[in-house]
Amino acid sequence: MIDSPHQKIQALAKGRESITTSEIVEIGVSNQAVTRLLRRGALEKVRRGVYRLPNSPITENHDLVNAMKGAPKAVVVLISALHFHGIGTQQAHEVWIQLPMKAHAPRIEWPPIRIIRTSVNALFTEGVEEHRLSGEMVRITTPARTVADCFKHRNKLGIDVCVEALRETLRERKSTIGEIGRMGRLLRAGKVMRPYLEAMI
Repeated sequence: MIDSPHQKIQALAKGRESITTSEIVEIGVSNQAVTRLLRRGALEKVRRGVYRLPNSPITENHDLVNAMKGAPKAVVVLISALHFHGIGTQQAHEVWIQLPMKAHAPRIEWPPIRIIRTSVNALFTEGVEEHRLSGEMVRITTPARTVADCFKHRNKLGIDVCVEALRETLRERKSTIGEIGRMGRLLRAGKVMRPYLEAMI
């Protein structure tokens, strides 16, 4: 028995917050079938090229998952990474992502994103972990890398945010001074960070 378009999409979206047009095409469901499902209310449009089932789970990482749908090569950084790791008191009103210097900015209507550019290829792997969120693989900086990133971009965040992130990361034992220092050197923020690290010893 051949599965209907609805059954195929239900299987694809099981346990996931959203699915993309390209994923729908890969399982052999036509645009016309998608339109019919939308009209019946069996499928909902999140934004251009992204859909969800009406009963799909909505988790606390909803914004991260949906932002990365439009920027699969990006890395979640800074305020968004702090929020993910439960560090500090900053609220992530935008999804902060890192992209290569010349990469096209993703066309995302929602959620709002803030882009940090870098030409250093190593910064897409060093201090970056993959997390499975609602069935999607999302790359996020580690606590140590996130703290170092904060100091590197202190002019965007404010030094108070950096110090709070450093203090809480150490207090909650999410990383060590040694690892944070290593990330700081990689990001060429070691000199800026040194007095703050020494004060924590």
